[in-house]
Amino acid sequence: MITTRQVTKRFGAVLAVDGVDLDVRAGDRYGLLGPNGSGKTTLLRMLLGLIFATSGEIEVAGEPVPRRAARVLPMIGSLIEGPAAYGYLSGRANLALLDAAGPQGEGAGRRTRRARVDEALERVGLGGVDRRPVRAYSLGMRQRLGLAAALLRRPRLLILDEPTNGLDPRGIREIRDLLVELNGDGVTVLLSSHLLGEIEQLCTRVGVLDRGRMVIQDELETLRAPTERVVLRSPDADRVAALLDGRVQVRDGDRLIVHAPDAADLNAMLVGAGLRVEEMIRERRSLEELVMQSTGPSSDRVDAERPGSAAATSSTSSEPTEQAAPTGQSEPTEQSEPSGSPDQPQPVSPDVSVPELEP
Repeated sequence: MITTRQVTKRFGAVLAVDGVDLDVRAGDRYGLLGPNGSGKTTLLRMLLGLIFATSGEIEVAGEPVPRRAARVLPMIGSLIEGPAAYGYLSGRANLALLDAAGPQGEGAGRRTRRARVDEALERVGLGGVDRRPVRAYSLGMRQRLGLAAALLRRPRLLILDEPTNGLDPRGIREIRDLLVELNGDGVTVLLSSHLLGEIEQLCTRVGVLDRGRMVIQDELETLRAPTERVVLRSPDADRVAALLDGRVQVRDGDRLIVHAPDAADLNAMLVGAGLRVEEMIRERRSLEELVMQSTGPSSDRVDAERPGSAAATSSTSSEPTEQAAPTGQSEPTEQSEPSGSPDQPQPVSPDVSVPELEP
């Protein structure tokens, strides 16, 4: 469904994405992980043609992006860097306007618009929303509205950037169940998240980015396969440690981690020696352990400089300052910020007919 080959993105001297080979297969629930600043959002934006790669190749549904983006975008629902909406309009009016601005075709015309808007709102838990403007929505309601916009055209592929941001635990579970349901109906899901527990419960495959590089990409079950260690608890911990001379790798009171390729053989040995075993489980590496071992600190961490360090002595100023851009040049940015208040209407193309809003 999605394939990238050595995709790289530079913003001036900053290497944001460095030779990434992403492989999202049809039917996957793929979780993209990594510290802040690792390149997750930049990569997702390149997949949608919102920014261009410096080098490398991108294919989505067998079509090159951005060259053939017009062919593949109608089959994609996306939510990147938070939902965007006209603050002075209601949620339904925003979705109707978004639908009218999209390509028209079978199942996407004006006659079915109201039904599709109602269905999308219902699926994300906003079916009973009133006519209040979006600026009066809570953060969680805005996030649900953004997800509804992604589902409006019944996509074959969902690309979601932190889709559960701002939701409470019940809301997170509802969205997780919704994504599993959609995936069961044939929708491929690619999402980025910092919630490792949610990724473990939702995703079938994961990729981990660190400083722009893909450092892990595999099936989640493969990554979390049992190790050759067993975690056991025994009130006879001292005798167990003596019997398993050299095989006990970690001990904390009555809890021991033992190197044992066959847990059944270990249990038989302990029981045969008359030792009591309260608990015995095969050890599995958690997703948190995998991510922490494979990545460095996030880019939003700023540590104090130690006196006498090379960084401190090389600076002539006691206060850190940003380097000014040369005259006549602007610093590279991914997207310019719109002018004016977010609640003010933005210009609408005269070629787009604005749909009728609720009476």
